[in-house]
Parts: sequence; C-alpha cells; structure tokens
Amino acid sequence: MSESGTQLFARLEARRCLKDIEPRLFPNDGGPDHGEVVELYGPEGTGKTELLYHLLCRCVLPEAAGGLEVDVVFLDTDYSLDMFRLVSILDGRLNAGSSAASEDSALRSCLSRLLVVHCSSSSQLLLTLHFLDTTLSSRPGLALLVIDSVSAFYWLDRCEVGVAKQEERLSKCAELLGRLLRDYKFTIFATCHAIRSSYSGPSSSSSATDRPYLCRPWQRLVSHRLLCSRQEVEDGVAEAAASPSSERRRRRVFSVHCSSASSSGTRGSRTSSFCVTDGGVQFL
Repeated sequence: MSESGTQLFARLEARRCLKDIEPRLFPNDGGPDHGEVVELYGPEGTGKTELLYHLLCRCVLPEAAGGLEVDVVFLDTDYSLDMFRLVSILDGRLNAGSSAASEDSALRSCLSRLLVVHCSSSSQLLLTLHFLDTTLSSRPGLALLVIDSVSAFYWLDRCEVGVAKQEERLSKCAELLGRLLRDYKFTIFATCHAIRSSYSGPSSSSSATDRPYLCRPWQRLVSHRLLCSRQEVEDGVAEAAASPSSERRRRRVFSVHCSSASSSGTRGSRTSSFCVTDGGVQFL
C-alpha cells in the first residue's frame, strides 16, 4: 500500500514519549516508552477507571497545568466513559486563578485533544483499528491510545462464535496494534477485566484470577502490567475518639502493583496506593 509524503512524515516523526506520565506509579526507570503497551488489570471496583481518567487528564492538560499536552484516542468498548466525571477532574486541575472565560477556553482545548470512539463488537473494534492508521497519519500529536476494555467481548464472542474464533479475533486485533505501534511509535493503555475461575474447593488459589488469560499475541505486546486491588481502611479515628458512640468510618484505598519489562530486558516493579476524591486520584 502506497502512502503520501504527509503520511510518511507523520509516521516517522517522533511523538511525545510518556515515560514521565506518572512517576509515582511506575518503577524508577520510568513509565512506558515509545511503542509500549500498559495493561490495567483487576476485578471490578478496584479503581481501574479512575486511574485511567487520571492518566488521560495528565495527557490532555496543557503543560502550564502540569500536563503533557498530547492527543489521545479513547476506544470505549464498555460504553462506560463518564464525560461528566472526566470534565469535572479536568476542571479541578486547570488553573483556579484564571477567569471563567479563560478557564472555559482551556477546558475546550483539553477536550479537543481527545477523540472518543465507541465499539459494540469485536468486529467493529477490528475495523476501527484498521482505520486508526488514517487518524495517526493526520494527527502527529497523537501519543496515546486508550482501550477500555480490551476484554469487553471475551465472553460474548466465546458464546457466539466459540473459543477458537474468539482467540482468532483478538489475535488479529493484537497483531494490528503491534504493526501500528511499530509504524507510529505511540503508547497504549488498556484495561482488562479479571476472569472468574471455577471454584475447586478450599485449596483453590485466590491469585488464579490475577493471571493473564487473553491470547498470547496480546500478552507479548504488554510491557507494563498494573494489577489493581482494593482494601478498606479505618478513617476518622479522631472523630471516633470524640464521639465514642459513633462507628469509625472506613474509606476505600486502592493499591496498584506495577511490573515492567523494558526493551533492554531489565525488569522492575513498584507498589503504589491511592484514594479517589472529587478531584480525581490522590496518591498516598
């Protein structure tokens, strides 16, 4: 397939590296480099979506507000993107001292860097990835592709077309993503739901759901894996001491264990904790 000079320039031009997207989340050698994939994995209710919003905001915010000022494509396969929540986080992180007019202009500028695409089937996802070539060629500032989630059609495809066909479809998506990563050197963040294993008695390991289960072509793409979990901690101890009859409040704290493998073969890991506030993710 031939390509124009504009397409060639967009493909070869260096895109913004996202190694510094969140220093508190990744090991000391930094976050994802050009052409790498980050998988956010865990059961429902473990903070994956809020963490994704945090990283997305970091990308589209202007540099003056601590952002990276890059374009993002968001493939919403779960139809769970909450734009009101996203706008609320962005609005809170923009300069509070600016006027209402300039703040509104800055918010519009942030949202202009975000392209949202909805996919309702694995076939539609595959077609979208095919046409992503055009988007990448026309937007050299595009540095991040978000897929929420890459496992959305896992069970649906298994029920409708069988295990072999389901594996084939996801493998085609992974192979196409691999080619796009090599050609355009952007970064991918993708969420993945935890799979429920069958119960086999008291001896069954609870960590069985933490193992990768998607096809091998996808697993080979993943360079950084963020394993998300949730715990309840006691809060408001001072309030409880002042009012002995009141129960101590409990708040949700989310943990993320990052395991990374760089292109040089070195491995690193890091565990972080955060809570979710009205203004988004707050690291502890």
